[in-house]
Amino acid sequence: MSDTTSSLRRKINGAGDLQSVVRTMKALAASSIGQYEQSVRALGDYYRTVELGLGVCFRSTISAALMTGETGRTGAGAIGAVVFGSDQGLVGQFNDVVADYAVKTLATLPAKPEVWAVGERVHARLADAGLPPVGLFTVPNSVKAITPLVGQILVESETRRSQGEVAELHLFYNRPMSGAVYAPVSQRLLPLDENWRRKLAKLPWPTENLPEVIGGCAATLRALIREYLFVSLFRACAESLASENASRLAAMQRADQNIDALLEDLNGTFHRLRQSGIDEELFDVISGFEALSVEEK
Repeated sequence: MSDTTSSLRRKINGAGDLQSVVRTMKALAASSIGQYEQSVRALGDYYRTVELGLGVCFRSTISAALMTGETGRTGAGAIGAVVFGSDQGLVGQFNDVVADYAVKTLATLPAKPEVWAVGERVHARLADAGLPPVGLFTVPNSVKAITPLVGQILVESETRRSQGEVAELHLFYNRPMSGAVYAPVSQRLLPLDENWRRKLAKLPWPTENLPEVIGGCAATLRALIREYLFVSLFRACAESLASENASRLAAMQRADQNIDALLEDLNGTFHRLRQSGIDEELFDVISGFEALSVEEK
């Protein structure tokens, strides 16, 4: 009886320690979601400013020709794709969802894809799906670490494009929805779309004083396009990280509920065994007392 109750006590203590770890991870995931969602909201105003600047530049026929001739160039190279995943586990189907979506979407495109994976987990998932990535980036662990990652992706993609190896660049990532739900999305980052240019050129200016481009129009346009690419990549990475932590939070919530149920079952079994042991000891005392009473008589 003693060994059984001792074993149950060890299991209860182990489950309690595990629950403490799970609740700590829940708190960290919730805190991370907040900072990534806040960075996406803060980025919205800057993104709007960049769009307005591009709209002013695209009103010029010279700027339109520059975009079509340089940034919008296409070639016979492969299609480049960046798939944002995770380096760590405990995220449910997060990596499987975005990897399957990327594989399915890239299969419909005519050219051969070259894929860069952001995260070891999604890298392995893409390799298992028959689409081995040509490069691997480390997942940022904070908002400040997103900027260096974006710089690496831009340098790598521009190097491949300048050499004619990559004609297009697509992004695949999970976008957070309501609650802990997320959905895989894709975005063609390069080349810039002509319909997108026309849409920006028609954006109304927020004031009655129409702006003018000071200095070289080509230099201003190139600078704004670089900012547009940076903002798009930064937002994709931040939304992927927010989705990852939302998935981890949901997984930890389920684990916490399962541990609660396990502790309730273990505690119930422990108390039943303990009560059974107490009853047996009482029965032994009563039986001994009755035996002694019979002998005295």
